[in-house]
Amino acid sequence: MERFVLTVRTELADRMLILGERHLHAVLAEYLWHYNGRRPHRSRELCPPRPTHPVANLGFQRIKRQQVLGGLINEYERAA
Repeated sequence: MERFVLTVRTELADRMLILGERHLHAVLAEYLWHYNGRRPHRSRELCPPRPTHPVANLGFQRIKRQQVLGGLINEYERAA
């Protein structure tokens, strides 16, 4: 749990001003969606725990960038 809290703090809380409890819940919900569904994890061979999309192969085709949390985090996938 300490590792997750440190990750949330360094990737989210240290870079964003939280304006209240509702805002905190909304931001954490979006970050958890990203963390579990799209963010690569070293212990899982750079795969997310519950992938919502296939892992993008960044070497072959055009890449599409999707911003999460207002551009604080970027996700990449193959363009159609």
